[in-house]
Amino acid sequence: VDFTESVYSQNRMRLFEQNPGGAVANVVCAGARLGLKTAFLGKVGKDSHGHFLADVLNKEGVDTSGLVFTDDAFTTLAFVSLDKNGEREFAFARKPGADMCIKASELKTEILTSCKVFHVGSLSMTDEPARGATLHAVMTAKKAGAHISYDPNYRAPLWASEAQARTQMRSLLPYVDFVKISENEADLLTGYTDPEKALDALLEKDVSIAVVTLGERGAMLGVKDTRALIPAFPTERVVDATGAGDAFWGAFLYCII
Repeated sequence: VDFTESVYSQNRMRLFEQNPGGAVANVVCAGARLGLKTAFLGKVGKDSHGHFLADVLNKEGVDTSGLVFTDDAFTTLAFVSLDKNGEREFAFARKPGADMCIKASELKTEILTSCKVFHVGSLSMTDEPARGATLHAVMTAKKAGAHISYDPNYRAPLWASEAQARTQMRSLLPYVDFVKISENEADLLTGYTDPEKALDALLEKDVSIAVVTLGERGAMLGVKDTRALIPAFPTERVVDATGAGDAFWGAFLYCII
């Protein structure tokens, strides 16, 4: 759940609005809104926040038969503050969060073996047992013929160190067909800050389609022997960038499928 800075109370205290979040959940909701048949695999607490997220996914038409509830951990919360440009700063309540506790044995195999695209982020790679479950899911879906989609979605406070993040985030790349990274994640994933060099490095790892998002400058797409810079839609004011990359990628996967 994202608690997003909203307005001020009568006592001039900041108020935070409860919003459904989670990068992968955002992507499958975007896909569902465009008409794709989508499903979500994950773990939430058996608490008000977990039930809230399940209700939202169900209302969006996402299959939640692979969503696991637990009494052993609370649903992960993110508190999101915004600067004047709409950029985010995150603080997390996740020590541990329920999402970190999903096990490979809890994954619904029939979803993994029947999907066309399996989308994954890197936050499930921060800790065990979720790390092992993620790798198991990716390899199971890949073996069954799915294309693997990956958005690393780096959040520094959730990793023990940048070195650990770099290692674990890169460990998924050998399995990936489609990948989206933001400009500030390029160095972590590839060792290059230049978008074109980052695309080259990703495509050399047998990624079929790689995209680097560039904020107001749009996005740079790379496939074998081709690069294209696609400009962003012009806007007078950025209100909130939270989930923007996920909405973009959900629509991108819709087009690919």
